[in-house]
Amino acid sequence: MTMSAGWYLRRLSRMEPREVGGRMGDAVRRRRWRSAPPDCPSVTGARFTAVLPAGTLDAVPPDAAKRLIAEADRLMDGHAEYFGVARDDLADPDWWYDPKTGRRAPGGYAFDVPYRDEDAVGDIKQIWEPSRHQYLTVLAAAYAITGDERYAERVAEHLRSWWAANPPLRGVHWISGIELGIRLLSWVWVRRLLDGWPGVAALFEGNPVALNQIWHHQRWLAAFPSRGSSANNHVIAEAAGQVAAACAFGWFPSSARWRADALRSLERNLRGNTFLSGLNRELASEYHGLVLELGLAAVAEADAAGVPVPATVRLVLLRMTDALAAVVDGRLRPPRQGDADDGHGLIVDGAGTDRWASLLATGEAVFGRLAWWPAVTGTDVRTPLLAALIRPYATKGTARPASRPAHFADAGMTILRGPEGTGEIWCRCDGGPHGFLSIAAHAHADALSVEVRHDGVDVLADPGTFCYHGQPEWRQYFRSTLGHNTLQLDGGDQSVSGGPFLWTRHARSRVLVADTSSEGVTRWCAEHDGYQPSVHRRRVDLAAASQELRVVDEVRGPRRPVRLAFHLGPAIAADLVDNRAVLTWTRDGEHRSAALDLPGQLSWRAHRGESDPPLGWYSPGFGRKEPTTTLVGTGFADGTEDFTTVLRFRG
Repeated sequence: MTMSAGWYLRRLSRMEPREVGGRMGDAVRRRRWRSAPPDCPSVTGARFTAVLPAGTLDAVPPDAAKRLIAEADRLMDGHAEYFGVARDDLADPDWWYDPKTGRRAPGGYAFDVPYRDEDAVGDIKQIWEPSRHQYLTVLAAAYAITGDERYAERVAEHLRSWWAANPPLRGVHWISGIELGIRLLSWVWVRRLLDGWPGVAALFEGNPVALNQIWHHQRWLAAFPSRGSSANNHVIAEAAGQVAAACAFGWFPSSARWRADALRSLERNLRGNTFLSGLNRELASEYHGLVLELGLAAVAEADAAGVPVPATVRLVLLRMTDALAAVVDGRLRPPRQGDADDGHGLIVDGAGTDRWASLLATGEAVFGRLAWWPAVTGTDVRTPLLAALIRPYATKGTARPASRPAHFADAGMTILRGPEGTGEIWCRCDGGPHGFLSIAAHAHADALSVEVRHDGVDVLADPGTFCYHGQPEWRQYFRSTLGHNTLQLDGGDQSVSGGPFLWTRHARSRVLVADTSSEGVTRWCAEHDGYQPSVHRRRVDLAAASQELRVVDEVRGPRRPVRLAFHLGPAIAADLVDNRAVLTWTRDGEHRSAALDLPGQLSWRAHRGESDPPLGWYSPGFGRKEPTTTLVGTGFADGTEDFTTVLRFRG
């Protein structure tokens, strides 16, 4: 998918003058850098000192180590899966090959590569993901735990292969700063985890090729930071990678300056990317996790090197951790909100490790848990490694929530719950801003949507993301208003899209009621102006004792066509008769059921797995989708009556 001239004009219109000036400077710099890149300054006597403290690996739980080693052995056999595409070529990877399309990215000067054009390049995320080298951190961790040199030798072989195939500024892996930042973070951890291997110094600090790559990665990040309307999770990854490399590989004349600049950027942009409540401003849960991982990893490197970290960095990470603990359901799953591309900041664990439990475990080790935090029963490798490097945060005197927050006013997110324990009803109500910054790149047109789970099972589900590039009709569907549990007028979206990562008009929402303290019925009410001159208002009541959720939609304004959608989770079977649907599913071997009474003024139809146009899909992860049932009611809204939906859980 290439971008049209119109897209570039719309994108330009969302920039402030300062950003335009900065991007013009970037363009000049790219032209200047087209000539042969400079040589890395000579380095003598380089030593790596940011090693794990003695005894750290003894704290790794045996079951977590077992999962890690099993994953490492699969990787040694060449097997991996990226975004739903199974690969068996990772024993000797082609770094520019996309197995999804069968295409190979062209070479040449990095900034000339049309990476958004799938016909020319392939699926760029399929190409980029292995080159984040997070599978190498898994192999390096397996070496650290077992001492088996096969893992270390494979890591060294692949790093040398990658460095040879991707000289500075040549090819597809030198285009995006987030890729360079995460790759640097991976290299730091590879060096740390291979510290006991006899060949590690010759692979890194004693290797002119490695030094050249590390220096050029940092030079690139210092020259081309994400800025202005693009200063979202990308700029956090860039700063975190730069902090990590400048601390752990601080061997160059520019290391001190790079480190100081990156720490300032990290502090400024962590604050800018995070509400005071602790939720990420992109209102995309996966990116909350990514930013939190990156921030923790950056602090670990600074602490390991004895470099002071601005106090606000730790404070923001503390708030993010408390916010995560507050919003997860009883199975430790956060909301499925906004874009998600399965991105991680640091991976040293095997398949089956719970990402969110791992983050909460690390938060407990670094910040200390609060009494209302949910229990974390899973284990992971990463927590003891990070906890061994990060200086414990002195939270005395720091205000933290005395009870579990349910309403995040700045983010417009409200969680209605009841009852806790087996059969917990968890309902997320969305009355917040339409994404972050002027382009709201990772936002969905989901104002006033609800997401409902029963004992961790998606009942009324947020369908997810599925894709970014190459399939515009699917990208459009998964972030559309019809693709969420909310109401659509005139067949259009509440907010206006200008392209895959660009919104040119943002619906404005405001929460009117958020009563989450009642023991009987908890309530939420909000409205948005995305369908001017009409106003859509929605009220949600959750009666804990009767396990009943009532959703009332009101449209004030002229008579207009309306569609009301409810997307069921993939585990839910639905029997729709007229305006009543009986829902059934199984959880832990037990049969569960609910009745969904839909507004009788609308004509209801069940859709499942339709492709022209897309409707009735659920994306469990990036690049993957599966059919599910979507109930859509059609009719007219004329402002004279409300649309009432009642969901009653049984037993």
